[in-house]
Amino acid sequence: MNLKSLLMPAITAWWLSPDRLAGQRRSAERRRVRRGERHQVHYFHQADDPYSALMVQCLPRLRQRYDIDVLPHLVSPPADDAAPDRDRLMAYSRKDAAWLAQQHGLSFVDPGQQPAPQALAQHSAQLVHAMATQQFEALSAELVQSLWHAPPSPSTDISTFPSAPTTQAQTQLQAHLSASDALRQKWGHYNGGMLYYAGEWYWGLDRLHHLEERLQALGAARPGTSGVLFAPEAATQWPPASPGTCVDFFFSFRSPYSAIAAQRLFALTQGTPIQVKLRYVLPMVMRGLAVPQSKRMYISLDAAREARRLHVPFGRVCDPVGRPTERGLSLMPLAEAQGLGQVYVLSFMQGVWAEGLDAGSDKGLRRITDRAGLAWTDVCAALQEDAWRKTAEFNRIEMLNLGLWGVPSFQIGDTAVWGQDRLEAVECALR
Repeated sequence: MNLKSLLMPAITAWWLSPDRLAGQRRSAERRRVRRGERHQVHYFHQADDPYSALMVQCLPRLRQRYDIDVLPHLVSPPADDAAPDRDRLMAYSRKDAAWLAQQHGLSFVDPGQQPAPQALAQHSAQLVHAMATQQFEALSAELVQSLWHAPPSPSTDISTFPSAPTTQAQTQLQAHLSASDALRQKWGHYNGGMLYYAGEWYWGLDRLHHLEERLQALGAARPGTSGVLFAPEAATQWPPASPGTCVDFFFSFRSPYSAIAAQRLFALTQGTPIQVKLRYVLPMVMRGLAVPQSKRMYISLDAAREARRLHVPFGRVCDPVGRPTERGLSLMPLAEAQGLGQVYVLSFMQGVWAEGLDAGSDKGLRRITDRAGLAWTDVCAALQEDAWRKTAEFNRIEMLNLGLWGVPSFQIGDTAVWGQDRLEAVECALR
């Protein structure tokens, strides 16, 4: 066991702890009160992002519910290292945003393509103008709608907006984007469709409930406000399914969201005729794809709060990147052959994401495999096998062919979705 694997579990247990988060929030609130500031929520809008197209429809409702100021910023798309498969990401985002819109009574239909560059440039200049003239909240939703679907209605007054980006408008747009991108980077993020409040980030509709619960705890809710705009997905039971129904589960041992999804998926399918096909893949970073630090930090913090919400053990981490993941995957054929695939996956995930076990060491791996019911002599023999690599690569190609690029992902019939918070979409497919 090296020094990193000794120190990391203790460091992550502190970093991801609810006590540290509560202390950070108390400090932020004391600073706000001391300065006499109002509650300020910063919104980072990405013009060609479908999730941003949904969020702008919710901002007026959010401000009506809470005594807050919403400060908008237009930002550039994430850099390539934060969006390594951009074409699949954007195509899926349109489809997923259309599903979210249908679920929540919002307006977005996938047009089948991204906005044209000229239209996007004009639209971005209009948004910056709206922000500069304090009209963003009033006009942004319809301007966004016009970008994706139809021209603005006659009631929308955009006569003062640039019809095409003049040289001056382009200069203003670039200056605004540079300042907004720098602010987003300073505060530790890389993506669009993000809300930021006093040290914490909230992505789109899926994390809006976390922000609302925080504002309610601070007493910022207006009279009559109750609940949240969009309740988080929390399926506890799936509808009856026909024998032979199969859910393909694409996962990585290094994905914290996969760890959360695995426990929920296995619990939902337990005692049902639904079969779960375990489709393991190598982590992105082990396939030569860089992951920026801001993305790693946000994912770890977001996964921790999601795990707390869903009562999934999480937080004492020993990163399984590299040899630990390879050793873990080499045992998948053994575990599945013995009918212990799900038990082993859960034991491995709990070991590295909640107990700080070093799966790269025999001591750590043996605790994982003993708990899963695998004999150590069989484990030692399986560690010498290499056939799992072809399976992992085959699974990766299959995942890409479905239009997906990352884990956790799920396929049932013609439905393929990404994200630990899309089990509700799998349930809809079952229905």
